Amino acid sequence: MNPIKRLLARRLVIVLGKGGVGKTVFSAALATVAARAGFRTLAMECDPRAPLLAMFGKHPSFDPVAISTGLSSMVVDGRRSLDEYLQLVLPARLILKAVFASRLYQYFVHAAPGLQELMMLGKIYFEIAQKKPAAARSDLILLDAPSSGQALGLLKMPSAAQDTFGNSIVGRESSNIDRLLHDQRRCAIVLVATPEPLALQETIETKRALAEAGFLTAAIILNRSSSFGFDQSDVTLFKRNALLRRQLGTLDHLGSIASAGLERDRAAREAIATLSEGGDAAVVPIPDFRGLAGSALLAAIVEVLGEKAQRDAAESV
Repeated sequence: MNPIKRLLARRLVIVLGKGGVGKTVFSAALATVAARAGFRTLAMECDPRAPLLAMFGKHPSFDPVAISTGLSSMVVDGRRSLDEYLQLVLPARLILKAVFASRLYQYFVHAAPGLQELMMLGKIYFEIAQKKPAAARSDLILLDAPSSGQALGLLKMPSAAQDTFGNSIVGRESSNIDRLLHDQRRCAIVLVATPEPLALQETIETKRALAEAGFLTAAIILNRSSSFGFDQSDVTLFKRNALLRRQLGTLDHLGSIASAGLERDRAAREAIATLSEGGDAAVVPIPDFRGLAGSALLAAIVEVLGEKAQRDAAESV
């Protein structure tokens, strides 16, 4: 099965990557493809500045915002998630107001290590596990996670909380979250990379760190992966063409641009080979849409991912 179709078959997709590799635009594109394929999709992000919502042309919101048919998006925040949890277990309004106003509570929220991260994951788990009517339930939740290092700590937090709190209610809930994150039938972890050496090395290190923590990488998205239908010999012939040299005063400059493109293509092919080592994670190349940004870039990547998913559907008929 095509890796994009495999991702859409999960309940939860978590997207990780180094800053600047296109993690958020890929998250927005995959969520859009999922919704167009008929999956009720909720795209979540951890950044309060809400770059994912901005990709959809929306303002930051801690409540789901409708983007299109079957697609909504929101910011998930640890402090707000904790407040929501307390409203479930302490329904009395006066008690809630007293708790929220307490200086001890404020200190606890900010000082307790990992609490807000745990609450963020708890919010995601609640959205998946709660009993809702089919029409109100999300088929797929996609999390645009923080940058790689912070995301690793986020994924490890439920296991640490389970060890700390044991068989208490917090420990049991942490165990449920941890099982979800490690269940490859329900949860897929996706890494986004680019062919640049630093981004490539961080992706390899992140994949290794995930494996050491018991998490398997479902797919690696190689963003900005160039591909050309010519090679360096073609560029050489182009630059030596006497007729073109008389007609074009920029022939050498154009040849240099073509050579630089071929270098990016070589780097992309080497990156695919490196990331494919071991064969345990599918590598999905995304073209380098140079000059595109914002909604135009999102539309281009949606088209690529949609074509990949449709190709698999056609092959399975």
